Amino acid sequence: MKIVCLFPGIGYTCDKPLLYYSWKMFAARGWKVVPVPYGGFPSGVKGNAKKMRKCAEMALDQAEELLKDINWNQYDSILFISKSVGTVAAGAYAARHHIRCRHILFTPVEDTFSFDMKDAIVFHGTADPWVNSDVIRNACRDAGLPLYITGNANHSLETGDVDTDIDIIKTTMKIVREYAERDNSGSGSVCPVAVSGKQ
Repeated sequence: MKIVCLFPGIGYTCDKPLLYYSWKMFAARGWKVVPVPYGGFPSGVKGNAKKMRKCAEMALDQAEELLKDINWNQYDSILFISKSVGTVAAGAYAARHHIRCRHILFTPVEDTFSFDMKDAIVFHGTADPWVNSDVIRNACRDAGLPLYITGNANHSLETGDVDTDIDIIKTTMKIVREYAERDNSGSGSVCPVAVSGKQ
């Protein structure tokens, strides 16, 4: 049995492209998909480290309640797909419950890398105003995590050009699918790897 949990961001809910298409793709392949629809976050979070940590704590607390009835031991494959502050909540939840899972980290923030996620892939846009690209590059290098970089893309991995953004989501979903389907002993991709545009 296979399960994937979706940990959204502050304003990036499970009906937004990265999580929506991940949901559809895994459901079509027979995975049990469990969204974690937390919310109620304060405003003015961007650039405020204290508020960001508060949001991560709120997300984790709500995830605890929403996922409390899941028996993780019954699953052969566990995948956490997370976005922004959700990447912190996913890492914290997996660590707290000693869950052996793989992670797909969409536009993580700096605090994400305080958790030891040995099997994960990371997606980042060079125009992301929430975190400096060098921070992401260095954190992925230090952790040995594959980093997929999209040039000129923001915190939603979008550029503002519709055709470009459709290409980005298509390429990103292909990478996600290949990562999920590969053997767990695989080494992943060399980091960093450009998804689209200039790095």
